[in-house]
Amino acid sequence: MNMPVTNNNTLGTYLKDRRSKLDPAAFGFSLTRRRTPGLRREEVAQRANVSPTWYTWLEQDRGGAPSAGVLDRIAGALMLTDVEREHIFLLALGRPPEVHYQGSESISPRLQRVLDALEFSPALVRTCTWDVVAWNRAASAVFDYGGLVPGQLNILRRIFCDPLTRAAQLDWEGVARFVVAVFRADATRAGATKNIETLVHELCRESPEFNAMWRDNDVRIHGEGIKSLKHPLAGLIAMEYSSFVVDGRPDLSMVIYNPATPTDFDRVRTLIESCAVF
Repeated sequence: MNMPVTNNNTLGTYLKDRRSKLDPAAFGFSLTRRRTPGLRREEVAQRANVSPTWYTWLEQDRGGAPSAGVLDRIAGALMLTDVEREHIFLLALGRPPEVHYQGSESISPRLQRVLDALEFSPALVRTCTWDVVAWNRAASAVFDYGGLVPGQLNILRRIFCDPLTRAAQLDWEGVARFVVAVFRADATRAGATKNIETLVHELCRESPEFNAMWRDNDVRIHGEGIKSLKHPLAGLIAMEYSSFVVDGRPDLSMVIYNPATPTDFDRVRTLIESCAVF
């Protein structure tokens, strides 16, 4: 029985494979006198602005780990996608590359259909700056998103600046501290610390409570738990929630709320049905 060959040089093997799949002509290199497909090592080195000898050693697992800047140039030279770039960072340095925030206020129609399929489970998609960019009918009924304009769709603004949202929380201070801590962690993870400065300054100015909580420098993950609301029409509603990062979109998280008991389910269903009448 033939055993698989163990390859300890996974980075070199991967780089060689990637360059073998590139068309030299697309980069202005001659096609003459080539014995193997793809770019030569010296051509990758030229595109990455590194010495051919050093790049050869890198593929041969000699000379130590490269710097993050050099890996970025190699990724560009090999036309790697974001996930391929992350892969070579993990192979070479054991960590992903530094995140560069690329925010967007839209989601794919496919993801919206996932939200809409959750008929009695309020679900939403939010950015790392906690702007709600998509939701389903159940979320509109329970959280009253339908009548809000874009500026009011930021969860932090609602928690700290909207009296109705504040009144709906059973433990406002606990919820507020949780939201601020997760917001800080989300923004840092997505590389958006510069992008949130305007919002943070606005909230610090408008809400002394946010200002104090922000200065505490707490961080938490959203994860899963129980959300309890005092709804003005339906009364107390308890929901189990889970948060998921959208694959390929580190700036987006989907949060799904499931009614915790049959009584909570009936209250959510009644709200949805009452909204459908109007």
